[in-house]
Amino acid sequence: MLRTVLCGLVMVLLTSANAYAQSTLVQASAPSPFANCTTPVLSQFGELNYVNAEVEPWLAVNPRDPENLIGVWQQDRFSFGGSRGLVTGYSRDGGQTWRRTFPHFSRCSGGNPQNGGDYDRASDPWVTFSRDGTAYQIALTLDAYDAPGAVLVSRSRNGGKTWSEPVTLIRDADFNILDDKESITADPVRPEFVYAVWDRLDFSSSTGLIQGPSWFARTTDGGESWQQARAIYDPGLDASTIANQIAVLPNGDLVDLFVRFTNESLGSPNVNDTVIAVIRSHDQGVTWSQPIIVNSAQGVGVVDPKTGQFLRTGDFVPDIAVDRNTGTLYVVWEDARFSGGMRDGIALSKSVDGGLTWSAPVQVNQAPNTQAFTASVDVAVNGTVGVTYYDFRKDTANPGVLLTDYWQITSRDGGAVWKEKALTQPFDVLTAPNAFGLFLGDYQGLSHVGATFVPFFVMTNSGNLGNPTDVFVAVRGEDGDTRGNDRVEVNANPLSRRQRLDSHRERPNN
Repeated sequence: MLRTVLCGLVMVLLTSANAYAQSTLVQASAPSPFANCTTPVLSQFGELNYVNAEVEPWLAVNPRDPENLIGVWQQDRFSFGGSRGLVTGYSRDGGQTWRRTFPHFSRCSGGNPQNGGDYDRASDPWVTFSRDGTAYQIALTLDAYDAPGAVLVSRSRNGGKTWSEPVTLIRDADFNILDDKESITADPVRPEFVYAVWDRLDFSSSTGLIQGPSWFARTTDGGESWQQARAIYDPGLDASTIANQIAVLPNGDLVDLFVRFTNESLGSPNVNDTVIAVIRSHDQGVTWSQPIIVNSAQGVGVVDPKTGQFLRTGDFVPDIAVDRNTGTLYVVWEDARFSGGMRDGIALSKSVDGGLTWSAPVQVNQAPNTQAFTASVDVAVNGTVGVTYYDFRKDTANPGVLLTDYWQITSRDGGAVWKEKALTQPFDVLTAPNAFGLFLGDYQGLSHVGATFVPFFVMTNSGNLGNPTDVFVAVRGEDGDTRGNDRVEVNANPLSRRQRLDSHRERPNN
């Protein structure tokens, strides 16, 4: 992929000559600002650091200025966990051009003992805007050799240009404790309320069994202070949660989505041992309900159908979105039930009663015989539902490449009928960094400006190992109604639930 440098901004415009890709792609990332930073790499154990590898982006749109977008991503990914730092891209023209900066979440990004960012690595970037235009960014931080890890938050009041010094929501100095998969959500009605949530794994049980409750922290004064973090749901011994994410209903109720694992030590094939669930709060997070099961999560993981090489995808990271007009909730995730366990597709379920009951999952990826993965969902102001995901439908028989596309589908009737368009031309995902599997991110960003969706995602620079990935935003163009070829694929090398779950844990010093 060629880079065009203009007035200090890096922007790549890609237009497709075929009938499928009709959006304009703008490159948000740039050469690594951390390339010359010295930080520990566990090379004696075979660890690699992928300089110029950007992965796992998230996006937020300023409700007071829809031209102001903020995207965040991991920069220079390590194969065992985390990255050199989190980079922030911000745009003032609806994504046409981008500038980049970064909070002090890690040493490579300016962290030190004085400002609270004294960590080797950062991971799991997430960003949100409050109603008053204040942006909040959250990060998981960790060290290569030492135990301390933390969940940090930074705030921007100027559209992402500058960020406050990190605030520590939790810090653990015990090798037996691992905080993971945090997210942050600003209340869309009450600008002073912002909610953070994550899972906290405890490996210290004398029985050797894991325990992993969902943890929560909030600010009620616009980030001036944060209340003490606490557990809000404990699934019990030999059980854990992952991928906690809060959605706020129009009436102010909170809905926390997560995946729950039970019987972790047994490697059980029982589908009810892995479920997608929600808990609800009527009082801005003070008290929470018991879990409500959305459905079982029956993914089998994603592999190269020609070689069996494993891809680390969003198989245990569902996404949730809410229709701000009706309160309807939508959840998407990877699931293999539609093929009898042969391949992962994209499942969607919705709730019209605030998360109390959920519809039966339906398959929404538009080439159902091809593996599809890492889905995101959003709802535009007119109620249109948007979903994005990757698949391999345009791959060839050549084992030296694994051609991948990123797709957007939209529904104007609550998910009954979908229109589809390709956001990319095929790219070779074999160029991606390997982080316990070829890795573009456990999630990708998707937001909207009015009735138009704004996908924010990673694709590879096919064959360029010195610059393996970049982050792109798709601007202009919402719907399409074309389809690509639907090749039949079978996952010939499925991994166990335990193997796939372990690939998601950010634990380089384990």
